[in-house]
Parts: sequence; structure tokens; C-alpha cells
Amino acid sequence: MPQATQTTRTAVDKALDLVEAVARAPRPPRLTDLADEVGLHRATAYRVLVDLVRRGWVLRVDDRYLPGTAVLRLSARAAHNSLTSLARPVLEDLSARTGMMVNLQVLENDGSRVVDVIRPDRLAMISTLRDEALPVHRFAGPLALVAALPPQARGPYLDVARRAGHPLDGDTGLLADLERTESDGFAVEHGRNEQFVASLSRAVVPVPGAPVCAVTVVGPDAEIDEPRMRRLRDELASAVDTLCGLLSGPGTASGA
Repeated sequence: MPQATQTTRTAVDKALDLVEAVARAPRPPRLTDLADEVGLHRATAYRVLVDLVRRGWVLRVDDRYLPGTAVLRLSARAAHNSLTSLARPVLEDLSARTGMMVNLQVLENDGSRVVDVIRPDRLAMISTLRDEALPVHRFAGPLALVAALPPQARGPYLDVARRAGHPLDGDTGLLADLERTESDGFAVEHGRNEQFVASLSRAVVPVPGAPVCAVTVVGPDAEIDEPRMRRLRDELASAVDTLCGLLSGPGTASGA
């Protein structure tokens, strides 16, 4: 329970206590769980949560609560600092193990943004896309991130694809891609943005429903083929697990 007493806690204290409780919960909590954890009456907690949902700091899915899109945007703003410092050794190791370009992406309002890249010299012909915004229907990174969101939070990303004329329905539509990625945990893209270039991505999700970032392996399409896919998936999954562990614990940016 927070150190401040019930009588001295301000409205801001109560709101932040609830946001922090949602963020650190091992699984999406219910109202009663949150009220008990932060020491608020259930009715008071509910009133504060209504405002937090309205402002995007908390997302309500049925009777459970998840970190909202405002938290994800705040995480994105911090990505150039803490997140990139923490992730850099993991990216370097993954690139060395696979021989591929590796990037780190964070979710934004309607897509993702590449915030760090490790590119081997042999792949200098492939654009890093660093600091560029990437739409979900063309890239593996945002596909992995959006697939890790609750379905109710995917609307803005689907709207971008719809406006671009990309199909949502059918076997080749974005909804099917999201379903496959959610089920499999991996997003795969072959030549949608750049011919002869493919990518494989996996989201880093310390708390269910709240992806912090995605790690993406990028390389020549011919090298991200079915015979080599298992090894790439294993290496990527190991890197994501390492980074997820760093983000979930008290760790430092001293190494992975």
C-alpha cells in the first residue's frame, strides 16, 4: 500500500497509485484488486479509474484494467533514453548471432517508430528506417506490437490501414495477420515495404496487453526463408525474453 495515509493523499496521489498498480500487476486486475492494493474504497477507486480510462492512462477490458495508450506514448517518449540504453546490448548480441540488422521499435498513436538500429556492414544497402513512423499493414514491428494489444485498443492502427486502401478482411487482410501474429507471437513480413527485404518481429510484453517495444530482425528475403526461420525465431525469442526480464526487474543498463 502507498506510504501516504488515506487522509493526506491527494487526487493526484490516488490516480498515480492506481496507474502504478495497473502497470505492475502480473495479470490484468479487477476493480476490487486495485482498490485493495492501493487502500481505497471501491467506489473511490472506480471514480478515479473512470477518469483515467477517459484520459487514456488506463484501458478497461470487460472487468479488468490494463495500462492505457497514454502510458504507451509516455514509454515511447522515454525510448531514446532508458529503453535504448537498456536494449542496446541485447540488440548487438542478436545481430551478432544472426548476422542480420536488428532494430528496436516503440508504439505510437497510429503505428510504430524505430528508435535504435544495429546494422552489419554487409547490409548497408538496406535502409535502417531509424526515427521513421511505420504503419501496421506494411511492417513486422508494428504488426507485432498491435497484435499484443487488446482488440479494443487496435482501432487507430486499423484506421491507418483502411485509409491506405489495405484490406482488413480475408486471408490476406490485416485482421488475419493480427490473428496469426497474436496466436504465434511472431510477425513476419516479406517485401511489403522494400522488395527483396524481409523481417521478423516479436513484441516485448512485461505486462499482458501492454507491449513496451518490439525487437525486429531485418535482412535479405532469401535469408529469412523457411529453412532458417526456426533458428531466427529461437534467437529472437531469447533476445526478447532477456529484454523483458530487464524491463520487469530492478536491473540496470550495464549489460544483458
